[in-house]
Amino acid sequence: MSDPAGSERVGLDAPGKARALYEARGTRVPIAPFTDADPSLGMAEGYAIQRELLPLLLADGDRVVGYKVGLTSTAMQRLVGVDSPDHGPVLASTVYRDGDALPLDRFIAPKVEAEIVFVMGERLLGPGVGPTDATGAVAGAAASMEIVDSRIADWRIKLADTVADLASNGAVAVSSRVVPLEGLDTRLIGMTLTRNGELIDTGAGAAALGDPLAVVAWLANVLGEHGVALEPGHLVMTGALHAAVPLAAGEVYRAEFDRLGPVSLRVTAGAAGSEGEVAA
Repeated sequence: MSDPAGSERVGLDAPGKARALYEARGTRVPIAPFTDADPSLGMAEGYAIQRELLPLLLADGDRVVGYKVGLTSTAMQRLVGVDSPDHGPVLASTVYRDGDALPLDRFIAPKVEAEIVFVMGERLLGPGVGPTDATGAVAGAAASMEIVDSRIADWRIKLADTVADLASNGAVAVSSRVVPLEGLDTRLIGMTLTRNGELIDTGAGAAALGDPLAVVAWLANVLGEHGVALEPGHLVMTGALHAAVPLAAGEVYRAEFDRLGPVSLRVTAGAAGSEGEVAA
């Protein structure tokens, strides 16, 4: 997948950089930022590398079950120096159920973000998609927590680094309760995040591009430029509603959303979790 950010440069060696990220995912040994060697790399170069990385992961038997959108808040866009979100695929191997154990040894430097996730009910293909179209194509919304992770050492990422690294995806825990959108104003969905029962942050749906449904429309239009559609059953992660929180073994996180209900994760040191997929 790509982004309307121009053409990547000649001599980028996107396949080589994708291979380095692929190996870092397998070994859990992070690599230096690509932007250390070339600070001028931008969004277009990042997507060029992402396009090379995804087939390597799919060749191992994984599959795309949706997409995540990041940088959906004004504060994060200002921090990174962009005026547009970024996106990456959600892979089947990274989807957890509510209450699952999340093994830290699957990640390098994971952090948790509470987000509203949509489950697609109908095919949605851009361009020309607006929030009303997105509303009609979505089956419902659910509570979720995204685990972001970086194959770039010490999270020293710039825009090209995170985009190349599948928008810093790690995993996602999704509630099995999918709430229809009728009578639901997703902008006003409030959220609380607790760690071991103690409140650590709050947020609301409007933090994601002003309306999480606008995130779905944006994503459909960007993917549609390359003939890629959001398909029935696809998950769409709409962006963090608060600052990312580092994880440690022994912690229990619970995100509770108005109207959507809760979703929780138990963080463990080893590979004790069970992975699953969410059905609409």
